[in-house]
Amino acid sequence: MSFAESPLEVPFGAAIDPEEFLRATMHWHFSPETGSAFWLERAGSLGFDPRTDVRTFDDLTLFPNFADELRQVRIEDVIPRGYGPCPDVVGVYESGGTTGEPKRVVLLRDWLDRLLHWSSAQLDAHGFPRDVNWLVVVPTGPHMVGDVIKAQAVSRGGLPFTVDLDPRWVKRLIADGKAAEAGMYADHIIEQVAYLLESQDIGVLMCTPPVLERIAARDDLARLVNKKVRAINWVGTQMDADTRFLYRSEIFPNAVLYSGYGSTMILGNASERVGLTDDDPCVYDPFSPYMSLSVVDPETGKPVPYGERGQVVMHHVSKAMFLPNNLERDLATRVEPPAGQVGDSVADIAPVAEFKSEKVIEGVY
Repeated sequence: MSFAESPLEVPFGAAIDPEEFLRATMHWHFSPETGSAFWLERAGSLGFDPRTDVRTFDDLTLFPNFADELRQVRIEDVIPRGYGPCPDVVGVYESGGTTGEPKRVVLLRDWLDRLLHWSSAQLDAHGFPRDVNWLVVVPTGPHMVGDVIKAQAVSRGGLPFTVDLDPRWVKRLIADGKAAEAGMYADHIIEQVAYLLESQDIGVLMCTPPVLERIAARDDLARLVNKKVRAINWVGTQMDADTRFLYRSEIFPNAVLYSGYGSTMILGNASERVGLTDDDPCVYDPFSPYMSLSVVDPETGKPVPYGERGQVVMHHVSKAMFLPNNLERDLATRVEPPAGQVGDSVADIAPVAEFKSEKVIEGVY
């Protein structure tokens, strides 16, 4: 089927009707010929037929939150049958394990290509340079973000240099009261960052706020960043507006500062809105209609008013994966979306203190 015949194949940048797209994905994921074993096995217990009863994005709330089942499900069962016997799989990735055993997703090539097109357009809009090398200080291994950003750097004409973060180990150290050991691990990360900044041509630095804070605390590294780095992409834990302003105006005045809010369970990230002032909170807009966000009262599940805080619910709807109604461990302020976007925009991201009786620990990420 050509893209002209299916909203699932619309090329990046082409106009798309969100509800037409949603109905096409319901047929794809819940038809025996194309759907995954995961969704076909659960379809009979839903009490409704997604192919006929899910007409708008508001109807996604009909689905229970199945995300926890991704901790144990056979990963092949998550891949839609419509991809055939040899799907182009980029990798199998896991969540951070903050709220229990990790959940697993599979990243398919067509979704990665679409995500990179969108993400690169966001970087261009924020003034990120092309044809420069990236220093990527994020989780790799079972975590998706490292591989995606390495591919992003290459697609924009640069080479990726990486320093691996192991957020699970740091969280375990902190949970066990071993703050000194966690600090030693963070120092180990910064030593690797220093070596790469000193020895290589780095145009973009991608890291988390705790890592950026440690870089800023070392005068020699701050000087290297100001000398070489033209843009800083921070991800992961939150950064308050005062700190963001300090980085932009005093510590790293020569670099563009930009952030993303992502999750493995949404197979990507929302992007910082273009045109925010230093007085604005950091507002994130998702890749609509493939990713959409809601900010709800955790007790009722109902959306909170714009400007109020609630818990984030994420939906991923694409040819590659369908995961609706996933209650995340984050709190956010609900922000009115730009015209044409499905769902909410969000600001002031912060983790809940506990999620499903587990204490939430951020560590280096």
